[in-house]
Amino acid sequence: MEEVRATSAWVASHSSHVTVDSQGIEKVVESVENSIPKVEWNYEGIHYFDNGPLTVQYLFVLDALNFCFWPDKDLNYDDLASGLKEALQNDKTVFDADRLQKYTGPELRELLKWPRPLPLEDERVRLMHEVGFELERSFGGKASNIVESCGKSAVKLVSIIARHFPGFRDHTVYKGHQVFLYKRAQIFAADVWGAFKGEGYGEFSDVGSITIFADYIVPAVLQQLGVLKYSSNLDSIIKGNKEIGSGTEEEVELRACSIFAVEKMRDLIQKRTGKQVLSVELDLWLWAYGVSNPSLQHHRTLSIYY
Repeated sequence: MEEVRATSAWVASHSSHVTVDSQGIEKVVESVENSIPKVEWNYEGIHYFDNGPLTVQYLFVLDALNFCFWPDKDLNYDDLASGLKEALQNDKTVFDADRLQKYTGPELRELLKWPRPLPLEDERVRLMHEVGFELERSFGGKASNIVESCGKSAVKLVSIIARHFPGFRDHTVYKGHQVFLYKRAQIFAADVWGAFKGEGYGEFSDVGSITIFADYIVPAVLQQLGVLKYSSNLDSIIKGNKEIGSGTEEEVELRACSIFAVEKMRDLIQKRTGKQVLSVELDLWLWAYGVSNPSLQHHRTLSIYY
């Protein structure tokens, strides 16, 4: 995760379209430093949880598919999470590794009870196949075996996932420098930690190493809070709902500057209060803030990474 922090900081220092505003960070920290909002992982019961390995399997499939909802204005994360939960409650073998390798687009839609093609549906099916194949080949078919192999280290867990599953390798090249973001690999570690409340499968000695999960919502919230400033051109693109290409300078800056800014917020809160705050906690707060604000305008990029 130090690679994520270091390369995001490099992007922020060379950014052409997004600026991290130090005064904006100060103002936000002043408003929350004594009462950092706590957001529970459960999200009102939309997730499957049985306190065992099947929960880990569910979370891994969920996070393999957790990207790019916006092209369908009615589809969101809750639909994916609750749809997969219901499918698993109805059939405990639905996410077995051999079955994951065989799903078609229409069958995935049927699992989720979604009435029309999903955004990037072919990519979602491809990633289900990839997950099933590699789980079967290297981990006895079980995502829980990945977690057990990481020695209670969230950093090692992210590394193992990125090494074995190409669909989780969320990195890019920006102005000639490689940048690491790893949104979905990190959010899997955070989901396991949150679901099991830091115990059992969720016990990680280094959960504080996890950064925020750079997506669509967090940059938009940070911009609304005055932490991020956009160039006039980028601002007009986002307000006009125009697509921004994956891997473009604008897209990389939106995500990397969000990581850098929240790390600065975290450091400042800890400096002022003397209390450790996790990036995971700040991310949950920012994300909850964003999804509760339907008027929030986010950037639009077709991507499998978030």
